[in-house]
Amino acid sequence: MSDAGTAPDRYALMGHPVSHSWSPFIHGMFARATAQNMQYRLIDVTPERFRSDAVQFFLDGGRGLNVTIPHKQAAAELVNDLTARAEEAAAVNTIMSNSDGELVGDNTDGVGLVTDLEQNLALALAGQRILLLGAGGATRGVLGPLLERRPALVAVANRTLERAVRLVEAFRDRGLLLATGFADIEPVPFDLIINATSASLAGTVPPLPAATIGPQTVCYDMAYARGDTPFTRFALEHGAGAAHCGFGMLVEQAAEAFFVWRGVRPPTAPVLAALAAGAR
Repeated sequence: MSDAGTAPDRYALMGHPVSHSWSPFIHGMFARATAQNMQYRLIDVTPERFRSDAVQFFLDGGRGLNVTIPHKQAAAELVNDLTARAEEAAAVNTIMSNSDGELVGDNTDGVGLVTDLEQNLALALAGQRILLLGAGGATRGVLGPLLERRPALVAVANRTLERAVRLVEAFRDRGLLLATGFADIEPVPFDLIINATSASLAGTVPPLPAATIGPQTVCYDMAYARGDTPFTRFALEHGAGAAHCGFGMLVEQAAEAFFVWRGVRPPTAPVLAALAAGAR
């Protein structure tokens, strides 16, 4: 609980770059809502300094780190132990120091995405045909939690087919999976299409056949922006039933990290409402 006479526990986000991040705003709202005595800041760290700076943060008394691009794989190699979901994702976005002083790596991205889809957007994932665009770390981080919902099919499409094949093979025993190149995606509407590529950050759209989008298709961009992203704009222009960007995933994965650190689950609706209203 909050204690005016005690120094706040220190948390931070490490990435490169990080100046655009909403994380201090989000965790600040979480802390106030749950009366947690903590502070959260941004630390811009280049790849060559990540390991030393992360270790020093904890040696100086830091309680927990979030980790973002390009350090998630390096964070998995840094920590002493991985949670099951971090091991499956082969990437870490949340680090905590346990009672023995060891660093434990976790990954809250998949939980954040599924929570946003199911709770905030009221989407049922069981029995659905899902198309995941991209076969990089973002896809690997969310594939396990998506498969736990027992969709009818998850197709992983990537510019380089071999990379999609390797990813699908790693999760082959978890459900019905298909690897495909963009040009060979089945030209029928999917129930849910998730863009896990970085195309929106570059102002482009993956080469998605328009026939994969129908009036019942929900399109979701893991990238986030004020208004539409290039992908959500493309989806709506091609007749998608709905299109959403990743603000909800951002907030929900942060809430899961907050729970990992503090043992308290913060309310996310006020933060989502504040972001929708343009607050920062």
